[in-house]
Amino acid sequence: VMKKIALFAPLVLALAAPLSAQTAVTVVQAGRLLDRPGQAPRGPSTIVIKDGRVAEILPGIVTGPAGARIINLSDKFVLPGLIDSHVHLDSDAGGDAALLEGVTSSDATTAYRTLGNAQKTLMAGFTTVRNLGDGTGATLALRDFVASGQILGPRIVDAGRSISTTSGHMDGTLSLAEDLHSAINQENLCDGVESCRHAIRMQIRRGVDVIKIATTGGVNSRIGAGLGRQIFDDEVKALVDTAHLYKKKVAVHAHGQDGINAALAAGADSIEHGTMLDDESIKLFKKVGSYYVPTLSTVNGYLERLKANPNAYPPDVLAKVQWRIGVTGKSLEKAYPAGVKIAFGTDAGVSKHGRNADEFELLVKHGMSPMAAIQAATVNAADLLGVSKDAGSLEPGKAADIIAVAGDPLTDVTVLKSVRFVMKGGVVAK
Repeated sequence: VMKKIALFAPLVLALAAPLSAQTAVTVVQAGRLLDRPGQAPRGPSTIVIKDGRVAEILPGIVTGPAGARIINLSDKFVLPGLIDSHVHLDSDAGGDAALLEGVTSSDATTAYRTLGNAQKTLMAGFTTVRNLGDGTGATLALRDFVASGQILGPRIVDAGRSISTTSGHMDGTLSLAEDLHSAINQENLCDGVESCRHAIRMQIRRGVDVIKIATTGGVNSRIGAGLGRQIFDDEVKALVDTAHLYKKKVAVHAHGQDGINAALAAGADSIEHGTMLDDESIKLFKKVGSYYVPTLSTVNGYLERLKANPNAYPPDVLAKVQWRIGVTGKSLEKAYPAGVKIAFGTDAGVSKHGRNADEFELLVKHGMSPMAAIQAATVNAADLLGVSKDAGSLEPGKAADIIAVAGDPLTDVTVLKSVRFVMKGGVVAK
């Protein structure tokens, strides 16, 4: 524990000073304000912030209480801090580069990389993230430093190690020489009901906020077993039921409809990727009330890596990458018109950290309105992550997580790629 604290110590000292500003009254003057995504935006408005939280929202541009610090954004469109429901802060690599990174990086290197990616994410306007997979515990540690106010970063909801069956998508030994297997931590693998219950409890013991499991193969898995289901009904039920016993939501990596439907039937709280939804999937989503997190911008990462190096992925993986590129967005085109709840998530780490807002353009391209896409990244994502009391909208009592852009994201969602101002909990980050 002390070793991990020491890793962050220099950055704690460097970043802690601005956090003392939370005790003062701050006034943010907005040219237009989308305080509650889903409702019409306000015209010129003033947000009064005390102790890092929204105290009141006033019509018009006013100076607020005497002595208040004034931030003039009267020429900007202001909205709540954005939320990415699916990131991997500990990496920004892919393909063979990710495999190499995984066996050459020390825990210290991973910790600093995690912090760097978190800062990129915050600068992009994402003040809350859900981290769905980290083998070293670096993100769990960063979560706690951010929550305690020692480091300025996005609010983090963390899943610890992602869980799958042996040889499943989360098996870190895939493609490694067998004599290296004993060096890989495999507490996240389970086979059979009791084993799967134990795997969940191992992550609960680490203090995770949410559970991530896989019911199908993965695009990046180095195994030729495809993208269909790789787990039995009783194992899925054991995983979901045990997580729910501890009041933890379950995010499920799933591509094939067989694995998607098995997870939904077991009561999964969200489906990540959901690349091959069918009519039964739609019915189950609506029956269970689960969220769909499309992660469309993974294709950006694939395309960019292949452009830089056509051999970035081994042949088995490359075939799946090309398939994923070709079908991206088709499931969203089914789910959104049918009334399935959508939460914004990018799978950043597969795509690049700091470019999370690229997802907005793809959501709109595949059928969502700009307002609906913004709702997915604010009120919907806050509901999925269980942080609605703090995030997702700007209302009295909620955290002052505020961003601003030049232009109108309700007519051109791409302006969210160029966030001009970021405040997290009343502290100006950008």
